[in-house]
Amino acid sequence: QVQLVESGGGLVQAGDSLRLSCAASGRTISNYWMGWFRQAPGKEREFVATISQSGRSTNYRDSVKGRFTISRENAKNTVYLQMNSLKPEDTAVYYCAAAPAFYVTQANYNYWGQGTQVTVSS
Repeated sequence: QVQLVESGGGLVQAGDSLRLSCAASGRTISNYWMGWFRQAPGKEREFVATISQSGRSTNYRDSVKGRFTISRENAKNTVYLQMNSLKPEDTAVYYCAAAPAFYVTQANYNYWGQGTQVTVSS
């Protein structure tokens, strides 16, 4: 089992930056692709970004490309999501998740955190 705990969310203004962290315990995440998803009020949870076990491969949804960066430190069992130039439409609860391979669909992710709220005011 992998336990995931997100942190770093908050209330910011449009154009600001935030760095989310996802700390894992119970098992090393070095064998997992790690992903970030988000769920805005009244909407379905959607894929944001994913990163390979080594960190050499990443994938993003189009709307965050060039603004968000996913990274990982396997030695610290931690994954990050650096979010720059935030927009009000980025407001959501952000979740990290672990998967055995490259996926963008949440159904293929085995482990999930509880989420952290990000609110971007205009």
